[in-house]
Amino acid sequence: MNPRPSPWPLLLLLAALAVFVWVTSAALPAVVASHFAASGLADGFMPRGAYRALMLAMGIGAPLLVGLLPAVLVKGDGRKLNLPHRDYWLAPERREETIAFLRAHGLWFGAAVAVFLAYVHWLVVMANRLQPPVLSSPAIEAGLAVFFLALAAWIAVLFRRFRRPA
Repeated sequence: MNPRPSPWPLLLLLAALAVFVWVTSAALPAVVASHFAASGLADGFMPRGAYRALMLAMGIGAPLLVGLLPAVLVKGDGRKLNLPHRDYWLAPERREETIAFLRAHGLWFGAAVAVFLAYVHWLVVMANRLQPPVLSSPAIEAGLAVFFLALAAWIAVLFRRFRRPA
């Protein structure tokens, strides 16, 4: 495994997300329905510029945070890591491979968060085409289900990789 997984794929995905949010936000009304009740009906509104700025900040910031956090936590002696059997996995003969795995794993999760946020933004754009604005409950539930399945798989891979040493 490459000891330093490249953040470039995540950064390119975030650039694409930023362009997507910027371009699709132009189709939103001046006052955007930005929050929706469980029924799907809009119950919160904000100016288009504020929505765009918030979506860009969240859409770029959250994936960067979760995608790059592992790289920050592994700096130094690794004491900031909450890793099962940390001393074993960070022993000199396994340290480089462990750190590479954690960095790559974080980048994958950052990408998953970015895709999910782009999907949510698209649902908001679609909801704002209706009068009154209504968010599709089946669509958001399906998106959440896919995201949580991806999260469960991500966690399973993490636990499998760092199971009890043989």
